[in-house]
Amino acid sequence: MAAHSSIKSMALCLVMTMCLVISSVAELQRFDHPANDDGSLSFLVIGDWGRRGTYNQSEVAVQMGRIGKKLNINFVISVGDNFYDNALTGENDPNFEESFTRVYTAKSLQKQWYSVLGNHDYRGNVKAQLSPVLRQKDSRWLCLRSFVVNAEIAEFFFVDTNPFVDMYFYDPKDHIYDWRGVLPRSKYIANLLRDVDTALSQSTATWKIVVGHHAIRSVGHHGDTKELVEKLLPILQRNNVDLYMNGHDHCLEHISSLSSPLQFLTSGAGSKAWRGDVKTANKDAIRSVGHHGDTKELVEKFLPILQRNNVDLYMNGHDHCLEHISSLSSPLQFLTSGAGSKAWRGDVKTANKDAIRFFYDGQGFMSVQLTQTSAEILFYDVNGYVLHRWTGSKQLYSAI
Repeated sequence: MAAHSSIKSMALCLVMTMCLVISSVAELQRFDHPANDDGSLSFLVIGDWGRRGTYNQSEVAVQMGRIGKKLNINFVISVGDNFYDNALTGENDPNFEESFTRVYTAKSLQKQWYSVLGNHDYRGNVKAQLSPVLRQKDSRWLCLRSFVVNAEIAEFFFVDTNPFVDMYFYDPKDHIYDWRGVLPRSKYIANLLRDVDTALSQSTATWKIVVGHHAIRSVGHHGDTKELVEKLLPILQRNNVDLYMNGHDHCLEHISSLSSPLQFLTSGAGSKAWRGDVKTANKDAIRSVGHHGDTKELVEKFLPILQRNNVDLYMNGHDHCLEHISSLSSPLQFLTSGAGSKAWRGDVKTANKDAIRFFYDGQGFMSVQLTQTSAEILFYDVNGYVLHRWTGSKQLYSAI
């Protein structure tokens, strides 16, 4: 009898211990999205858009509809800053319909939208944007802090990057952030990093794609997000993530990691753009971010003569690449055409050590097409013209 009682006690203790273990390992909420019958997948990526149709938001939306129809997209990803300037005031804020429902009206865009929060989305009633009430107003809308979408050949890991940024907590200036559900901050970040690492390590998808609002690597206005470089990037690299997609910088941008297959893709040009500043080693970029960089002797002795005499174009080679850099202090354009034969050095002299493939300061969006063996990424401007194309495979990564 005593032995039987002891076994029951041990079993009860084991069950309680298992419950504690299970409850301590939180999982990100998961959603399934079917791929096409042939296993392929296509989608659009847009960020920093919600301005009631202004700043060319409506024009970008028209082209998204055209490309969405052409590619027969499965869904749309929003990388945050969904409603300007200060998010939504509540579930019935007309900004939701005026910036989303009434703007993205094309038939091809009546698909599921998977959205993360941007910093502007935390400056209002953050819970309103997360509320299921919005899904009742427009069934396309799905916005959570962090979650996973399993789309068969690809798995998408949506990460709330806002709590990582120190400035929002220690130097918010005149902005007020709604941190309900985030505090205590250190615990929130630790749990999120653990959950993302676990989910990535368990993924068996062909393509692993992480989505956040803030850039890890960028030469745009905000530049690299140092907190993500320190805390999130090692997890992505350790788990062989293929793509990191973000907004925040109001531009279109593609940077390739030189230490892994990871591609950094910025699509934050859904409305207001044209900041005109790029964080490179030089300030207007005789100017280059290629292998050799600026020729300092020419910058000191020759450049002043060109600017004083209103020269329009300076054309050169030397760096084995194609390059266009605009002076910020004159109409002078620096044009490098040094790619007549041997090229593909893969090194760019920027503030970070990864390779810039493409940067565009205007409005636009991005499309992604995936198969079991290949990925094709295109960047479009406000008129729907293709600005940059990149193709990759599990066997060979290449840029076009």
